Amino acid sequence: MIEIQSKLPAQGVTIFSVMTALAQRLNALNLSQGFPDFPAPPALLEALCKATLGGNNQYSPGDGVLALRQQLAQVFLNRDGLTLDTLNEITITPGGTIAIFCAIQAIVHADDEVIIFDPSYDSYAPSVQLVGGKPVHIPLQSPDFSVDWNQVKDAINAKTRLVIVNTPHNPSGKIWSRTDWQQLIQLIQDKNIIVVSDEVYEHLIYDEEKHISALSFPELRDRSYVIGSFGKTFHVTGWKTGYCVAPAQLMKLFRQIYQFANFCGVTPVQIALANYMQQHPEHITDLSQFYQNKRDLFLNGLTDSRFSFTPSKGTFFQNLDYSQIKPELNDVEMCKYLAEQHKIVAIPISAFYKQPPEKQRLVRFCFAKKETTLIQACEILRQC
Repeated sequence: MIEIQSKLPAQGVTIFSVMTALAQRLNALNLSQGFPDFPAPPALLEALCKATLGGNNQYSPGDGVLALRQQLAQVFLNRDGLTLDTLNEITITPGGTIAIFCAIQAIVHADDEVIIFDPSYDSYAPSVQLVGGKPVHIPLQSPDFSVDWNQVKDAINAKTRLVIVNTPHNPSGKIWSRTDWQQLIQLIQDKNIIVVSDEVYEHLIYDEEKHISALSFPELRDRSYVIGSFGKTFHVTGWKTGYCVAPAQLMKLFRQIYQFANFCGVTPVQIALANYMQQHPEHITDLSQFYQNKRDLFLNGLTDSRFSFTPSKGTFFQNLDYSQIKPELNDVEMCKYLAEQHKIVAIPISAFYKQPPEKQRLVRFCFAKKETTLIQACEILRQC
């Protein structure tokens, strides 16, 4: 019998797969995983058909179709006043997760330490561990998921190589302010520390808040990787297309890893996205209001429920506090209760922590759904 030791012995099946399987088994309403249940823009689907029928079905350049990189550069210019070198500072990737993975692999060496703010996306820590690094988990503060900067200061040492930021933040919807960024800059500006900024929900911002990218700060411009997702922005999560933006010297390191992890993204998808972005710039402009309407519909439908909440400021997720319903249940038990007794599926927030707070009673719902789905969900949750 051959015995192979796992590189991630504590890693099981992700909670997202578990809850989706539960939804399927129980035929329950699935508001757990973050994907829309409504169709992509018809013009985008038509652009994909044209791209494939037009013969664009072979490998694209490893760094991405130039037209898509140019459209992305225009987004950064319009929003942040940032001029990017499309050839040397932008790489198109098959999804945001592999971009995060490659950025971490490019920078972190064995015994390096990486600061991760919990709750956090579940790919961060394993990506650090696979290269022999040490994840240093710093919990965000309840109830507003703010950063305790004294904890960050105390955690930084000679081994700290990377800080991972997620804004807008999944699962809380928290948006980093200019003050947050300035606090981070003050702590790392004289140290050999890189920032990976996961900004995949950059265009899903509500209540007149503003997304501030890491690259918009001169002090972070030469030390940051920014990760984004076309799938989140254009309602096509299954197309698995994202990007990485970084200064040329960091991008060179990124591409050294990326070329062996995945040679290139899907060619017709990139061409379709580039054409659609050029012809329909209003899609991004209107996106925040589009999703805020969904968030508001969902929350308005819960005003007579026993759930409490703070409206999400970004992403397409909303946390609900169930302390007045089943306080004796932890969030995993609560999600099972909701699925089995009420036929609705959410995600327990504890899945995003190394050490979840014992008294926290939050579950996460995705509101990237049709109005009928959200209305049905509210009807169910009001009965809880």
